[in-house]
Amino acid sequence: MSLILILIPILAAVAILMGGKAKSLATGAAALNLILGLGSVFSWNHGVWDLSLQVLSKPSIHLALGFYDGMSVIMVILSVLVLFTAVMSGKCPEGREKLWYSSILLIGAGALGAFLSTDLFFFYAFHELALIPTFLMIGMLGSGERKEAAWKITIYLSLGSIILLAGLIWLVAASGSETWLFKDLLASSIDAETQSGIAALLIIGFGILISLFPFHSWAAPAYASAPAPVAMLHAGVLKKFGLYGLIRLYPMVSIGMQDWLGWLIVLLLGNILWVGFVTINQKRLDMMLGNSSVMHMGYIFLAFAALVQAGSSEANPLAIPAAVVLMFAHGISIALLFMLTDTIRRKTGTVELAELGGLAKAAPRLAFLFGLGAMASIGLPGLANFSGEVLVFLSGFNGYTGNGLGCVQIATILALWGVVISAVYMLRAYRQTFQGPSVAHTNSDHVKDFGPFCQIPAAILAIALLVVGIYPNSLLHLLKKEPAPSLETEQASN
Repeated sequence: MSLILILIPILAAVAILMGGKAKSLATGAAALNLILGLGSVFSWNHGVWDLSLQVLSKPSIHLALGFYDGMSVIMVILSVLVLFTAVMSGKCPEGREKLWYSSILLIGAGALGAFLSTDLFFFYAFHELALIPTFLMIGMLGSGERKEAAWKITIYLSLGSIILLAGLIWLVAASGSETWLFKDLLASSIDAETQSGIAALLIIGFGILISLFPFHSWAAPAYASAPAPVAMLHAGVLKKFGLYGLIRLYPMVSIGMQDWLGWLIVLLLGNILWVGFVTINQKRLDMMLGNSSVMHMGYIFLAFAALVQAGSSEANPLAIPAAVVLMFAHGISIALLFMLTDTIRRKTGTVELAELGGLAKAAPRLAFLFGLGAMASIGLPGLANFSGEVLVFLSGFNGYTGNGLGCVQIATILALWGVVISAVYMLRAYRQTFQGPSVAHTNSDHVKDFGPFCQIPAAILAIALLVVGIYPNSLLHLLKKEPAPSLETEQASN
């Protein structure tokens, strides 16, 4: 059944390109995927989702799909939620419906394929599939300096993908595994010296894709220029590919990662503090959100650094749950904020903070939903980001005995200042946009509030933030469940 989740958006995209009704097909496909994706919560560990088809003998590569564990389930839920809301949001340029809706669906299919792949080759390949329509959408249907942004993101992410591919090939070769399947790779061993080199390539390759400091400068301009659905899908979903990959492959290079822990901490603090101060200085709402997204990647890297310092998930059982919950929370909140920022642009004609003000009077529902997303982003208790950030900070001090501070503990203390920085830029942006007297761009005579249909995608994301914020075990219990044994494992045991 996992193949169905990927084929639905791909087949819908093909139908659109062949002349089908673009919006109806895209909405129907995304809605069906949302139902199936949410339904997988109840059946993911029963084995009905597994597929394994050998597509190449030497090297042995399989189209292997399924839920490897609960982390895969959470990433799929994130993907189908953001895909559905992305299809329903934004305004398609007249006459470009084919490119618009087919690209959104292909980006979503690529993300789902990556998170459902249990073979390393297809894990990488599906992500690359999602990048192609991303580049096209920014360059052809973006706004502002879209061509420059499209070239920049293309160069950066292509370079990151090449470095990552080199690391993955080296990893498979050094493991001695006869296949690229995760279960076979994770069962193998690599000597410590080789692990160190592979770990460096993985950190740089995945780091560029995640916008790890100082490889981050592509992200904010790309998101500011991208159509809203593309910004939602890339910042909310695709960027999590790198963190997911690092966590998934970490057991194979756990010793080698130790060699780069110090550098990793320096870089993640660059994300939190340096980029945080850059975010405060932004004058446009879309650029502020783009830099905010980069900044918050630092917190997830902090949870990964806590895992690296501990040496295993058993030694620090909070690290992986912290990273996964915050990946989900950030994906939902940033998607909501990019969606609403596009709404503000279309209603007022600007996202310059100096040209906005008093918008809450003309659009109170828009102000409420944006405020909810903003409060989630700064970690307000009761919303999903708070649960993730608290787990991150706790993971940094997990097992701490009080005998001096280690590098991760020092980084955790410094990272707490990021909460203050987030509050400064987000509350300032909210005040300048929605509070105070109305200005020419926000006059209630020509600015209208959300209509009922437009509220649906924003409400879905807002509900997800509330559910996970109030009851984080809705995600955490998925990480504790064991997946069903694979077909190969059952045959071996018999």
